[in-house]
Amino acid sequence: MQYSLTDCTVWMRCGPVGARSGMLKREKHGTVPFCRCTRKGLAMSEETTWAEEEFGAAQMGDVRRTHRLVELAEVLGAQPHASLPQATEDAAQLKATYRFFESGYVEPDAILASHAQATIRRMQDEPVVLAVQDTTLLDYTQFPEIKGLGPLASSKQRGLLAHTTLAITPDRVPLGLLAQAVWARDSAVSRDQDHKTRPVDEKESQKWIDSLHAAIAARALCPNTQIVSVGDREADVYDLFMQERPEGVDLLVRAAQDRKVDSEEGRLWPAMKTARLAATVEVDVGERKNQPARFATLEVRFREVTLRPPKSRAKERLPCIKVWAIWAVETRPPAGGKAIEWLLLTTIAIETTDDALTCLAWYAVRWGIEVWHKVLKSGCQIEQRRLATAFRLTTCLALYSVIAWRIMYATMLSRTLPDAPCTMLLDDAEWKGLYCRIHRVSIVPAKPPSLRQAVRWIGQLGGFQGRKGDGEPGIQALWKGFQRLAEIAEMYRIMQQPHQDSPVGSPEPIARE
Repeated sequence: MQYSLTDCTVWMRCGPVGARSGMLKREKHGTVPFCRCTRKGLAMSEETTWAEEEFGAAQMGDVRRTHRLVELAEVLGAQPHASLPQATEDAAQLKATYRFFESGYVEPDAILASHAQATIRRMQDEPVVLAVQDTTLLDYTQFPEIKGLGPLASSKQRGLLAHTTLAITPDRVPLGLLAQAVWARDSAVSRDQDHKTRPVDEKESQKWIDSLHAAIAARALCPNTQIVSVGDREADVYDLFMQERPEGVDLLVRAAQDRKVDSEEGRLWPAMKTARLAATVEVDVGERKNQPARFATLEVRFREVTLRPPKSRAKERLPCIKVWAIWAVETRPPAGGKAIEWLLLTTIAIETTDDALTCLAWYAVRWGIEVWHKVLKSGCQIEQRRLATAFRLTTCLALYSVIAWRIMYATMLSRTLPDAPCTMLLDDAEWKGLYCRIHRVSIVPAKPPSLRQAVRWIGQLGGFQGRKGDGEPGIQALWKGFQRLAEIAEMYRIMQQPHQDSPVGSPEPIARE
């Protein structure tokens, strides 16, 4: 299932995310021109919640369904880790939640289309946006009663696949989802059967092209924004590079195949070995299996190459494709460690060393979608949602995908814009209730606290100690903190309601006809 963008009115708010692994630390032969964006501080109004901003324009066929969606987002977003019975307040609300997910009138496309439009609004003031795309497996093997699932890595595993496009700025700010396709594999179809000769639109490879089309559609609404579609080695699909792209839309893909190139060397990797050494950089590599965190020294080379079409498709007479290749390789890995190596293919003209290093920095941002996958699975427990059919799970996934994005947004927003007012993230009841809870007072200041301070307080609710050397709150502390913040904000709203003259326990008499 895949949705397309629709023309609807939305509210706008800015936001971020990052990851330690793969972040370029410093460069020994010049300065890396990171594109740190400046953005307008758009505060939330007192009447508008985050759920209304992201889902309030959803075209559900009935305004009551849109209201239900907004209400459900606020309820489930308040306790993303909880099960549906735990997150809902009573049996009636739980029943309404199940009815929403099983309704044939509720389309996942409509849920995500409203958020995608809000994402595009956030993109419009950005000079560069990276449309990072990747696939994750959602494993529901433990729930064999769920209907409509398909095989995953093996025939014994059952579940769904979700291919998501996440818009992220070069300074690691996640602006939201641009597209998402969800499907179950057909058990009767072998993925290896005639794989090389089947048309791309009959293979899962089509997902990379569909994501590019979503980026092209977004570019039409962001004429001043350069959008770069970023993919890992699985995205090294010849048909992807063959797609027509308007000016302002480019590709940045990690190479997986030693493709034929139109040069004396004949192949891609040998051709890159002949390119001159352009720079040496140090990369901060996060902790991996059996490998501690470290700094890796990489040699960087780049050159223009012309890719030749696959031999297996000679009858199609496909054109050759000119791209730029950037090769960063660790020449002296630690003993017993695996060398870091990236060979990137891009449609962006790489004319200087700074151009090459900028693309390397942009590719390092790709790790942000892996962080989003972690939040979706660990923070939102999407693989523990025990719904009866794949369609209901897909609807549930659409909602939790945006909830996961918001957790990421809060995690890094304070690191990117620490001095901005916290109203960029929190509504009126949230920041005021938070302030009263932390300081144990009943009066709030006239000026909202900074974003960094508010996020640290939320982390404090989730167990963040804030000691010297602790850094900033992480995702886990924040998703726990948001659960407590929701209860605090709700109590603050109740306490701020107009005072009623009737004493407690003495309801006003009901007028009788």
